Amino acid sequence: MFAPKEARETLRTLTKNRSAFIGFIILVIMIMVAIFPHYLAPHDPVKRNLAQRLQPGFWAGKEFAPFPLGTDYLGRCILSRIIWGTRTSLSVGFIAVAISTLLGLLLGVLSGYFGGWLDTLLMRLVDIMFAFPSILLAITIMAALGPGLEKAMIAIGIVYTPQMARVARSAVLVIREMEYIEAEKALGASHARIISHHVLPNILAPVIVYATLNTAGAILDAAALGFLGLGALPPTPEWGAMLSGSRQALTAGAWWAATFPGIAIMCAVLGLNLLGDGMRDLLDPRLRV
Repeated sequence: MFAPKEARETLRTLTKNRSAFIGFIILVIMIMVAIFPHYLAPHDPVKRNLAQRLQPGFWAGKEFAPFPLGTDYLGRCILSRIIWGTRTSLSVGFIAVAISTLLGLLLGVLSGYFGGWLDTLLMRLVDIMFAFPSILLAITIMAALGPGLEKAMIAIGIVYTPQMARVARSAVLVIREMEYIEAEKALGASHARIISHHVLPNILAPVIVYATLNTAGAILDAAALGFLGLGALPPTPEWGAMLSGSRQALTAGAWWAATFPGIAIMCAVLGLNLLGDGMRDLLDPRLRV
């Protein structure tokens, strides 16, 4: 855990990188929206009103727009669904990356630290998973597990596990050759102690950076699964499912039904990518000199 002095130094370093700070602000705003959607959403996100279907928003020139971003093909408030969908999409991204990070660390540390036949076995398993396109592998897993938000989290987490395992293994291969690791072994330290006290703390920097960048990809994959009808089940508000439902609205000229959920996805991915780049600069001591 950071001490107050270290936390201030970290924040000061982050603010020097403008793009990373912008990404940090975007992420903080989205997290606040995800925490308090019931205070921010002007309407019930799942309430249908067919009499108000495909109504335009503030750009229509009305003095007061009851639906600031318009309504979808079922008369639901798009702004309210985007706000509540922030919680859904961020939850999928964070939980899926948490799953992939835990599994990837387990595989990467075991493979890189012990080597030998275990390294060969685990890395061949990783190679097999890499042979499948990520979205195709996620769809295959979803076909086995069934549709649903929880299943999407598991599927995306499994899809991103090989990448995290490779990152962790490459870092462990460097750490295990250090002199202090050899000294610990000579003093009789157990493998569990060496891994927990020396290996894991020293590989967290690249893992944190990669996890931050992976979260952006996980949100995109969750939106893709939602677009295909394999993610959150109706009427749960989710950005990918909103894009899927807006296809018929586009033919009616209701461009706003697809535009604003797409902008929400773009902002989340952009913020996380900018923050991930900043975290790389922040956690790499060679770039902080």
